[in-house]
Amino acid sequence: MENHNHNHEQSIQETVQDMVKAMASKGWRITDQRKSLATLFAEAEGYLSPKDVYDSMRPKYPGVSFDTVYRNLRLLSEMGVLEQFYLNDGLKFRARCQSHHHHHMICIQCEKTVTFEFCPMKHVPHLPEDFEIMNHRFEIFGYCSDCSKQPHPANN
Repeated sequence: MENHNHNHEQSIQETVQDMVKAMASKGWRITDQRKSLATLFAEAEGYLSPKDVYDSMRPKYPGVSFDTVYRNLRLLSEMGVLEQFYLNDGLKFRARCQSHHHHHMICIQCEKTVTFEFCPMKHVPHLPEDFEIMNHRFEIFGYCSDCSKQPHPANN
């Protein structure tokens, strides 16, 4: 068990380093606050809303504003360090999986996320050739096996 924990700790550190490297390559000053932000996402199990991030940053950085947190999250997702998802209760973020290309199935009830390797981009017909594609997203939303057994709230 000891070894698994070490690997988990190591992958958290690698994620933090990847995020910090990406920030630095965009000319960001690597402040203590930004390192904390990277660590928060590296350690997070699932998705974090801007409010989750704000609430966990405030005790250590009482001066931080919600706007600053939100702006940093948007910028980090634009530079590909974070992925943003629109889930039932609003916009949420998580650390981008740097290791390889895949897509996600997301449970709209419990937010459990399953990755899958298939990429639909190769199968999209008639894309304009003069459009330089930099990135793409593909998510499938539904109910995981646990949640599909429960009655669902009405989707409005």
